[in-house]
Amino acid sequence: MNAVKTWKQVVIFAAFVSPALLFYTLFMLIPAGGAAWYSMTNWNGLNPTYSFVGLSNYIEALTDDPAFINSFLNTLKYVVFMVLFRNLLGIMLAVFIESQKRARSLFRTILFMPNMLSMIVGCFVWMFIFTRLLPYIAEHTIFKFLDRSWIGDPAYSFVAILIVSLWGGVGYLMVIYIAALQSIPGQLTESAKMDGANEVQVFWHITLPMILPAVTIGVFLTLNNSFQVFDVVYALTGGGPGRQTEVIALNIYEEAFKKSYRLGYGSAKAMILFIIIALITFIQLWVMKRREVEA
Repeated sequence: MNAVKTWKQVVIFAAFVSPALLFYTLFMLIPAGGAAWYSMTNWNGLNPTYSFVGLSNYIEALTDDPAFINSFLNTLKYVVFMVLFRNLLGIMLAVFIESQKRARSLFRTILFMPNMLSMIVGCFVWMFIFTRLLPYIAEHTIFKFLDRSWIGDPAYSFVAILIVSLWGGVGYLMVIYIAALQSIPGQLTESAKMDGANEVQVFWHITLPMILPAVTIGVFLTLNNSFQVFDVVYALTGGGPGRQTEVIALNIYEEAFKKSYRLGYGSAKAMILFIIIALITFIQLWVMKRREVEA
């Protein structure tokens, strides 16, 4: 009887999982396998005939492509800033909202709203802000420092990308951290306060250790999203000026579909990016899980 019940549970589980697994296989696993194969060819994406070139695409990308190396460094810099500031601001906003007795839902809705917009649409709005609104404010107010070439100057274009990325991504992490904060038993914080702990001590010794699993999720999501950043850079700067803000995803797009039409070479770069993300994610999860156990 138990065996029959178990078999029915397996069939029900498979029935629910199989559609998602089928779509994942068709649109993720099979294309990923195709990209791995094409990365070892010289296919241009159009010609039905192509040649197997082995690892030469990988060697060229890592040793003889300064644009790719530069895009990797730009991506790495972007990832460091995003992992730090997105999670830090997400925690700060979550703590702020949870401390409010009134208008909590209003603040949560306003701060999460950018995630409901397409990043391309948001970038058009910010393009207007950077090119029209901020210079106007600087001209008619005392905030003269706002009059900058936010898009055309390499010194500020990266800052503009960071601002828009934080605006568009912090709200999602904020919701994750709000859920983590709401799961903390109120008796713990109340007992700590009764024992004389101040707000900073309560946060550092009770709140932060209790939300470490959420921090692991937040860092994991930020790492993956940041390494694959494309839309905000493409819409704001297009990688310019002079490739100063070009990231790996944009470099792959330019290589495979726009300038060189070397789809095999672009696939090799994509596989390098995949390996980098997989290694860094594995290390991050291993380190964070150990921290959770120690906490």
